Amino acid sequence: MNGRREVQLEACARAAHEANRVYCLTLGDDSHLGWAATPEWQKETVRHGVARALGGATAEEMHQSWLTEKRANGWKYSPIKDAEKKEHPYLLPYAELPAEQQKKDVLFAGVVRLMAQALGLQ
Repeated sequence: MNGRREVQLEACARAAHEANRVYCLTLGDDSHLGWAATPEWQKETVRHGVARALGGATAEEMHQSWLTEKRANGWKYSPIKDAEKKEHPYLLPYAELPAEQQKKDVLFAGVVRLMAQALGLQ
């Protein structure tokens, strides 16, 4: 991958992360940090999401991939999110997510694809 493409992909990741962070704020969830303060492990998860979105994954497929990745890294379901304990309330099948959480996956993919189009990646 050349340097320009890496910068463009990182811009897609940052835009999608920030859009989701702002969306979560409207839902009363202030647990998401701005991109600059986000831990590297979490940025890497976002970058994987960018690759899936650009590969044409549906919101449900993206969630399933995120769920598989989280479980492989030792995360477990809990009604309360706790990154230190690796616990998350949305470690559920897509169909069982609240509608606003399903919309978050749609938003993420949409922002990635729009940014990629604007940057000439697609």
